[in-house]
Amino acid sequence: MTRRHLIGAAATAFLGAAAIVRAAPDQPAPEASAPEPSAPDLSAPDLAAPGPQAAYDHPPFDETYRGRRIRGEPVVHHEGPAHEGPAHGGWQVTVDGQRLGLMRRADGSYLSMVDHYESYATPLAAARGAVDELGPLRALSGRGH
Repeated sequence: MTRRHLIGAAATAFLGAAAIVRAAPDQPAPEASAPEPSAPDLSAPDLAAPGPQAAYDHPPFDETYRGRRIRGEPVVHHEGPAHEGPAHGGWQVTVDGQRLGLMRRADGSYLSMVDHYESYATPLAAARGAVDELGPLRALSGRGH
């Protein structure tokens, strides 16, 4: 066997061992005194998770901000005929009487159709952010999106 074959065999063995180590999951060694993590109680509701009622956590607003009148109030949308089925909360927000599209994100924050890149903690903060983004000269088109 030549030196070239020995170096090739050693490199192959090294790369094979590295691939095995990389493919193995990163788990710490089990300790005898470490308690088992308890499973979450799925029967209890998660009060921190946003849901349909979370839209009512913020009060309605009607104010003038930087010379623009912003108004907002929670609204309820029902699924099914004659207001049957589960209710879904949302917000109707206007800037100078024109509708501002507002969307609730999965983490509970809000974003406006004027500023898609910034998240706001409340609908009021999202409306103020839209006014900041519009500036003094631009107006909303009145369309939701």
